[in-house]
Amino acid sequence: MGIIRLMDEPLSNKIAAGEVVERPTSVVKELVENAIDAGSTAIEVLLTEAGLTSIQIVDNGAGMDSEDALLSFSRHATSKIANEHDLFRIRTLGFRGEALASIASVSKVTLHTSNGESGTYVHMEGGRLIEHRAGALRKGTDIQIDQLFFNTPARLKYMKTLQTELGHSIDLMNRFALSYPGISFKLSHDGRMILQTSGSGDIKRVISDIYGVSIAKKMIPFEGESHDYKISGYASLPEITRANKNYISLFVNGRWVKHYAIANTVHKAYHTFLPLERQPIVVMNIEGDPYLTDVNVHPAKQQIRLSKEKELMELIHATIRGTISSAVRAPVIEKPKAPKQTPSKQLDIWKSSFTVKEAVEELRGKEDPIFAEASPIKESVHPPAEERKVAETTPFETLEEKLYDEQPEMPPAGPEFEEDTSPQFPELEVVGQIHGTYIVAQSDDGFYLIDQHAAQERIKYEFFREKVGDIDAGERQALLLPLTFHYSRDEALRLKDSLDLLAESGVFLEEFGDKSFIVREHPTWFPSGFEQEVIEELIEQVLDERKVDVKKLREDAAIMMSCKRSIKANHYLQKHEMERLLADLKNAEQPFTCPHGRPVIIHFKTYDVEKMFKRVM
Repeated sequence: MGIIRLMDEPLSNKIAAGEVVERPTSVVKELVENAIDAGSTAIEVLLTEAGLTSIQIVDNGAGMDSEDALLSFSRHATSKIANEHDLFRIRTLGFRGEALASIASVSKVTLHTSNGESGTYVHMEGGRLIEHRAGALRKGTDIQIDQLFFNTPARLKYMKTLQTELGHSIDLMNRFALSYPGISFKLSHDGRMILQTSGSGDIKRVISDIYGVSIAKKMIPFEGESHDYKISGYASLPEITRANKNYISLFVNGRWVKHYAIANTVHKAYHTFLPLERQPIVVMNIEGDPYLTDVNVHPAKQQIRLSKEKELMELIHATIRGTISSAVRAPVIEKPKAPKQTPSKQLDIWKSSFTVKEAVEELRGKEDPIFAEASPIKESVHPPAEERKVAETTPFETLEEKLYDEQPEMPPAGPEFEEDTSPQFPELEVVGQIHGTYIVAQSDDGFYLIDQHAAQERIKYEFFREKVGDIDAGERQALLLPLTFHYSRDEALRLKDSLDLLAESGVFLEEFGDKSFIVREHPTWFPSGFEQEVIEELIEQVLDERKVDVKKLREDAAIMMSCKRSIKANHYLQKHEMERLLADLKNAEQPFTCPHGRPVIIHFKTYDVEKMFKRVM
């Protein structure tokens, strides 16, 4: 007798549920898609304990008769496709016929449905039919899923916190609302309304409901068309950015999809408009012949394959880039390179920096000291000494104090940021500077190149890491006008769970309504002029990583703040400024690498130089 046998239907349904029903959000997705396919204009989702206790979906769609209501729980039962040709022209969100059978196999299901002529009631537990009878005549479908995974308790150990699971469902409903602005969506949790859209068809109003009015005002419409595809939607102005691509919402023929190549193309369309590692907010609908899209790739139906992909990418890039370029009303100009200096001219510049009077003149008129937290280094090449007017009346000592007093003293390393002991820092004599970027210094054993940006990053990092490791109420600065931050509801819920974590890193958020927060004060040592940016980036890190501990958040905060006002490339320094920078670097705990791990200083041995010039063999 053979050893291969057919699995019974309940077992095969549980296995299928492992692919289709990953968490409560998976159930919400499948049932809302069914409601949309049924032609509903109003869909309400009611969750209890993030859906683990109960998920109820109520719609006003076409409903089902008694026979279809019972058959819908059979595996591979579908009204969407009749033959293999239909599989390549899918125009509906659901089509596999797996969802209800899979959901019913791991939960207790109660169904009320009516097509307007007759009503039906069905109750199932663990995939078994418990009751089937006539029901109410209210047109539409009301389906309730209770005790999800009650008969597969091992699945529950993979669930996250209730707030995380709820956040997934809120994010999903936000996507449905953006994709179908003509449908009125409601989402409530434990009796509290979380999302409600009007169904007016105005997508910008939906964007306002989800992301807030201030962001909606800075979203601009776009549309484009090629031979095979048509795209439309809204894109944020470059001043509105986020830390990840999760805010790029893509819909192909009404289906929310995750497509790396499309999201990457959207980001490339913003090239030179956005800061590094920042992403825009974009809502884009893509319409095309269903024959060009293969949605039968994965049971969750969120990954798709596209034909004529190159044509679509070109259309997306050209449309969004053109829209953004027109909106900012200014050409994209690459940062100009510093003028090249001949060796003799460069020598003149270095020599001219050696006198006190010229150093005074170079500092005169600057708003802030060079090494102060709020102050950038001068971005142009110093003019020759003969073209300068010396400020005889300004005492150099005063400027020295202004220049250096605000530079923080190097604190000892905190216990959270201990590092390995560094090799001995060499005794260096400053020679000059190359291209306003690298400091040249010499010692008895050769010469050194020091990356001035990386050097000051290291210095400031060791200062900030101590500060964020010891948040002191006495070092806070009250704001005349509080800073306000707006987020979507799922983000706001996660932030409310992370208020203590953020406070331990210097971000003191206060709730200000359902989706908004304010900051009334911040640490005095936050980089001046960058307070809001620092706060936003720390908040987005918490939102992006879902799970982050205070040690990592503080470390990342120190790295980020150290980079904000460190000297950049093409900033020409006076000799005494270079000497002060190297002196501070020498006092650093780990002076040889920046916080990102890049080298700060490179050594060229005298012997190696002499060998290159054939002085030694």
